[in-house]
Amino acid sequence: MMNIELSEEEKSRIQDIEINLFLEAVNERYGYDFRKYSMAYIKRRLLASLRKNNARSISELQYKILYDIDFFRSMLIDISLNVTEMFRDPKFFVAVRETVLPILRTYPFIKIWHAGCSTGEEVYSMAILLSEEGLLERTIIYATDFNTQVVKKASEAIYPVENIKQYSANYYKAKGKGEFSDYFTVKYGSAIIDQKLKKSIVFSDHNLVSDGVFGEMNLIVCRNVLIYFNRELQNRVLTLFTDSLIPGGVLCLGTKETLLFYPDKLKYNQLSKMNIFRKAYETAVR
Repeated sequence: MMNIELSEEEKSRIQDIEINLFLEAVNERYGYDFRKYSMAYIKRRLLASLRKNNARSISELQYKILYDIDFFRSMLIDISLNVTEMFRDPKFFVAVRETVLPILRTYPFIKIWHAGCSTGEEVYSMAILLSEEGLLERTIIYATDFNTQVVKKASEAIYPVENIKQYSANYYKAKGKGEFSDYFTVKYGSAIIDQKLKKSIVFSDHNLVSDGVFGEMNLIVCRNVLIYFNRELQNRVLTLFTDSLIPGGVLCLGTKETLLFYPDKLKYNQLSKMNIFRKAYETAVR
């Protein structure tokens, strides 16, 4: 076979073609649509997977995911970056305690949607917060993610014991009112979350790219997910959230996410610099 020397620009262009074909193949074969994710993010994740699997090209990865479902499942983990921890970004949880919970307290029953829940650490953090404020008993938290593997892990509520030191530090920075050790037990080198917290949480699959409205929520939390989407998909998901929130409902985004370019941004008022927004009440038609 003849070896053809390609310029770096040509190699990059060919890789982009391969990526587009890879994403089409994933959508056609498995129904996961990553085509409107940020191209820069997808390219970084696929090139990392290329190195991890000692593959020569993205086309080789495509062949393997089409014919090997187990390989595809492992690729899903590579594509969906699951970076999370208990009380991640403690200032956010302080803002929720001080700004959002007083609003939730006015409702007889509270519905929360935690979209893109990953392996569940931040969902259980919210449950702890609600418990300490006496609100958990009248709350149901719907925790969703498109990746069935991480949803399963989240529902199991078992985490490496070596992470507890960091989780505890975050809890106290988030102005926790008790002892963090009250919320888990240690067995066989793992930390197991208190079953009482799990009773108010429903874990399920939901794909923000393709699935629809998720009930009438008092609060939606979706932090550090939109940053991986292109502008078109960001706006679609924000509209999904807007349609899923009751009037006066609250939306929490990540610190690097914004409503600035969202066409319906005027439907929201900012409650906190931690990117916490409240949906306005609709004006009655006269």
